[in-house]
Amino acid sequence: LCLCGNFNMTNIDEVFSFLTAQGQSPRIYGDSYITLELMGHRLDREVERLYEEAKRKGMEGLDITRYIDENVEMANVLKTTMEHYDGGYVMCGLTGSGEMFSVRDPWGIRPAFYYRDDEIVALASERPVLQTTFDLSAEDICELKPGEALIVRKNGESCLEQIMPAKKLSACSFERIYFSRGSDRDIYQERKRLGEQLTPAILKAIDGDVENTVFSYIPNTAEVAYYGMTDGFRQEGYNVRTEKVVWKDIKMRTFIADNSERNDLAAHVYDISYGSLQPHVDNLVIIDDSIVRGTTLRESIFKILDRLHPKKIVMVSSSPQIRYPDYYGIDMARLEEFCAFRATMALIEERGMWQLINDTYLACKREPNSENHVRALYAPFTVEEINRKIVEMLRPKDMQAPIELVFQSIEGLHKACPNHPGDWYFTGHYPTPGGTRLVNQAFINYIDKTYTLKEKDGLLLTNCKL
Repeated sequence: LCLCGNFNMTNIDEVFSFLTAQGQSPRIYGDSYITLELMGHRLDREVERLYEEAKRKGMEGLDITRYIDENVEMANVLKTTMEHYDGGYVMCGLTGSGEMFSVRDPWGIRPAFYYRDDEIVALASERPVLQTTFDLSAEDICELKPGEALIVRKNGESCLEQIMPAKKLSACSFERIYFSRGSDRDIYQERKRLGEQLTPAILKAIDGDVENTVFSYIPNTAEVAYYGMTDGFRQEGYNVRTEKVVWKDIKMRTFIADNSERNDLAAHVYDISYGSLQPHVDNLVIIDDSIVRGTTLRESIFKILDRLHPKKIVMVSSSPQIRYPDYYGIDMARLEEFCAFRATMALIEERGMWQLINDTYLACKREPNSENHVRALYAPFTVEEINRKIVEMLRPKDMQAPIELVFQSIEGLHKACPNHPGDWYFTGHYPTPGGTRLVNQAFINYIDKTYTLKEKDGLLLTNCKL
């Protein structure tokens, strides 16, 4: 059995316990290996079923072997394997007898598209890959539905099987904003709408002074949202000035870099177009697809943009504030990585709201599975208050130009990406119990690491910050 895929499981502890209770002994504690062990175990059970069936039919020797090879039901294997999992996944596999399969999680968190005809069956996480490879139109390609499997038998026949009942659709919206190819027909239009919808907020940030404002973007994934943003102004009757203000070394990717290397990469990956705006006269509106950690802004972007001496920098994010970790495949697992979370905690401390920290911490400990208790931390503050604190924290020392942040609204996100309602990064509404449990544990881990705690009468005394 071979496995590959796009997946991250949130309940690997439970699956490990189930496996060991079946007499299995996984040697590596990780999603891929434990999934291989579990599916291999269920494949063994399917082989045993067919062996007994062949024996009852009076078969012997190699006839039994051939019978098993020709009658393996991968749907049975997948149903008895995937019922144990909580998480986002598109899992692909191949057995020694020649059976191939792909299965998608029942929430539809991770994307999957396929094409099949008389000669080929192909599956990928992005539709444009299939279109370009096989010279197809978007209509030729189908989306694998939540909980569904595409199975290819050893004789070349293919079929679709519902492995798990489909649950509330939670297709990942951040995948559309950042990770997916912008060349997809629908994603291209969605990213344009994300930029276009920000027009009123940007207009307010520049006090309506479009004439003395230059519009640009952070390369490269924000380019489509930038087109939408400038289209939005033109639709309102404005003649906007556009420039390529920032350049990026495409060989470097700061988002996926190791934490220990990210700061150094961020300082060297960008450069600017000198003379692209009038010093001390022009505002600069510059859009990015998202603001996650803020490392790139602090270590590079703000510093180099200030060299142009803009009257004001309006930093725009085509996505809402990213406030919560992802546990379904994207490497953002710790709360303290997010500048929005760090800013919120700074506001809580400044205002002496220790009781809120106490109550949230204790709720996470007492009821980790009931709801996302971390959401309570953001409730007392407006987006604008958190924005101002983010600017204060990310603003480089000695920077001259004032900065204002403009984020996409949750309502704007849903309007732009109506078929991808998975918004847990922004709202904290995790689609699975495992996601909720892990975000509560992340807050416990953060508090335990950051504060000296003493428990008394059910309250945590947090005035002893390290």
